[in-house]
Amino acid sequence: MDDLAEPAALDALRTVATHHDAEQLLSAADWTPCGAGDWAFARAAPDADVVARIAPFDPVGPYTARLYREAASTGLVPRLLLHRRLDGGGDLQVMQRLEDASEPEAAAFLGRLALPAPELMELAQIVGRIHADAQRELPWCGPLDDNPSNVMRTRDGRLLLTDPYYADGPNLYAAAERDPERFVGTIPEDRRRGMTQIPLACSGPWSAEDREALRLGIQRADELATARGRRRASPC
Repeated sequence: MDDLAEPAALDALRTVATHHDAEQLLSAADWTPCGAGDWAFARAAPDADVVARIAPFDPVGPYTARLYREAASTGLVPRLLLHRRLDGGGDLQVMQRLEDASEPEAAAFLGRLALPAPELMELAQIVGRIHADAQRELPWCGPLDDNPSNVMRTRDGRLLLTDPYYADGPNLYAAAERDPERFVGTIPEDRRRGMTQIPLACSGPWSAEDREALRLGIQRADELATARGRRRASPC
C-alpha cells in the first residue's frame, strides 16, 4: 500500500461545516482543482499525493467511505485519510490520488469482481454487504455502478475500485420536481440543502434558473410541512 504523507490542511478539514468551507480552506492552502463529476469536484494537495473529493450533496458518500475503511486490508480500494459529512447533505473525502486506467483493463477488473474471481472474493463480499445496507436505508439508492471509470490505477500500477455506489439522481431529482411536498418527507432537510449545488459536470448543464426553481419548490414544501405540523400540535 502506498505510503501517503498527510497534507498540512488535514487537521483543519476535520472541523469544516459545509462544502463551501472545505473549498475555501483548500483554495487558501493552494490545493488545485483536478476534476469534477456530476456529484462532486476534486482538489489536489500541493504537498502530498492526496486529493479531496467535495460533494455538496451525496447520499451514498458514507457508504463509499465505509467501503474504503472495511476493504482497506485487501489493497483494492483507495487509502482514505479523512471522511466527514457536511451540513446540507454534503460529503468530504480525502484520499490517495489515483490515475485513470484504460477502459479495457477497468472493464476486465469489474468483470472479475462480478464473478467474483478468487483474488477479488473478499472485496466483492464487502461491496455487496455495504450495498445491501445502502439499498435498505436510502431512498433512490441505485444498483452497483459498472462504469469502468470507477476503476483507477495507483502510481505503482495497481488497479483499485473507487465509488461503486450511487444515488439514482434522475429519479431523485424528478421526484423533487414532480411532487416536492411528498419528496421532503423522504430525506431530512439538513441532508438535502446542497442538492441544487452539485456540479453536474458530466450530465449537465443545469441552468441557474432551473436550480433556483427547484430550490424554491422544495423550500415551499418544507414551509407547508412545518405549518401542518404546527397545526396538528396546537391544542383544540
